[in-house]
Amino acid sequence: MAQSSPFNKMIVLVVEDEPLLRMMAVDLVEEAGFEALDAGNADEAVRILETRPDIRIVFTDIDMPGSMDGMMLAASVRDRWPPIEIIIVSGQRRLADKDLPIRSVFYSKPYDTNTVIAKLQEMAAA
Repeated sequence: MAQSSPFNKMIVLVVEDEPLLRMMAVDLVEEAGFEALDAGNADEAVRILETRPDIRIVFTDIDMPGSMDGMMLAASVRDRWPPIEIIIVSGQRRLADKDLPIRSVFYSKPYDTNTVIAKLQEMAAA
């Protein structure tokens, strides 16, 4: 049996409250060659992050129900899990680079899947 490369084993946590959009984002992550985990809100995402030290990228929407939104999740990830890369998306808000945590990027919905896949692969290679 062939061994998977580390790139194929990289875990991306998708955080999106809309089930259809979450499924589409999971498909995108898997199409890019990663393993996807998913969460319906930031609280669930934190619980997953606390038990899965193998997560390398968080892909999160901003507007979600729960005790924190995607921006608060991104700040928490940067604070508690500094090595994790972050992709932030929203169909409601527009963010400037200065509004983002370091080593994170923002894409407006609907985002270009090829652009996001290229960024995932760039983050994985870093």
